[in-house]
Amino acid sequence: MAKITYKDNQGNSKTIEVEKGLSVMEGAIQNDIPGIDADCGGAMACATCHVYVEENWFNKLPKAEDAEVDMIDMAYEPKKNSRLSCQIIVSDELDGLEVTTPEKQS
Repeated sequence: MAKITYKDNQGNSKTIEVEKGLSVMEGAIQNDIPGIDADCGGAMACATCHVYVEENWFNKLPKAEDAEVDMIDMAYEPKKNSRLSCQIIVSDELDGLEVTTPEKQS
């Protein structure tokens, strides 16, 4: 299990334990985290699980694949630290990860 902190654009946060091997998106859905809808179920066909990864964590994640980068380009207000939470797989190394949902999703 790794502790993941989900924040909204107002600064409200919720820290939960997510099982290793699940995605950050799956952890959010299983724990009713607002702002992560995952309309496509993690198929990388929408951007409703778009998050901003805290700067100190961004370079610790595996690089986004081209398909994810293309989908992020269609997301609401993408930034250089944008990722799709369905593509971030939880591991021991991600214990303490912090992500924030965009304003439109919150």
